[in-house]
Amino acid sequence: MSINSLGARTISPWTLLFILILSSASQTFAQSSPADTPPKPKATPTPYAEKEFFRNILRDQRAIWTSPFHLNQGDMKWVAPLGLTTAALLATDRHTSGALVENGENRTRLRISNDLSRLGTIYATGGVAAVFYLAGRAKNNGRARETGLLSAEALIDSSIVVEAVKTISQRQRPPVDHTSGEFFDGGSSFPSGHAISAWSLATVIAQEYGHHRPLVSFGAYGLATVVSVSRYTGRNHFLSDALIGSAMGYGIGRYVYHKHHDPALDSAPDSAPDSSNEKQTSRMVTSRLFPRIAPLYYPRAHVYGAMLAWHF
Repeated sequence: MSINSLGARTISPWTLLFILILSSASQTFAQSSPADTPPKPKATPTPYAEKEFFRNILRDQRAIWTSPFHLNQGDMKWVAPLGLTTAALLATDRHTSGALVENGENRTRLRISNDLSRLGTIYATGGVAAVFYLAGRAKNNGRARETGLLSAEALIDSSIVVEAVKTISQRQRPPVDHTSGEFFDGGSSFPSGHAISAWSLATVIAQEYGHHRPLVSFGAYGLATVVSVSRYTGRNHFLSDALIGSAMGYGIGRYVYHKHHDPALDSAPDSAPDSSNEKQTSRMVTSRLFPRIAPLYYPRAHVYGAMLAWHF
């Protein structure tokens, strides 16, 4: 059934679908608002416990699916714009998607878009999370270790949510039936799984490192945006699919971080490097690039020269 022919019979599925969309992000904005007073760091760091990983995912799912019942008036500042934008994109999806093929398929655009969208695959995003975790364990870096664990948790939460919404919405992808974009018709377009994965990962990384390194936030969110847009330009999804997937990923990433982040890491030296650390790092880099020079002088052996030593 097309969007334009909605009637009384489709009220229940559409209401359920809208609730599922809200549930993925609502609680994170209510609980992790910048205006909230952050918890004080504990005297003894309590790093994220791996043994609680799967239990935390179950808790996350319960919070996500019950979050529509906890919405309040303050949440309207983001629910209303998201709802209006989604409605506008749904109404224009057929036109915007059809505009990509009015003058024929652009194979170069499709190839580049598909290549870029691979950054949002579960293999790529999961690999990044694994690298953070393993590097954190190897270097005894609590922030990197937590980033890997929280990223993996957000990715699993996102995968569960997006598969559930896809199963209910069953929207056809753009190439089917001349970009009709019909819901409840056996498809799997709504929302974008690549977008939700990319934004879940990017949000956790940005929350962990972006406070003291703004370029990390720009880079993470920039790559996530590229993935979302590429899913549209590659004709894998409609614009509304990409928007909702991005919003879900952002909301879930923020929720997981603010729910399970160890505030003691914020007082650790690696979270806010001071000038002395920067100078020390600079000297280390310099010593690796430029050798230490020591003269050599052995008159009996008639040896004269210099010794170059690099420290690694």
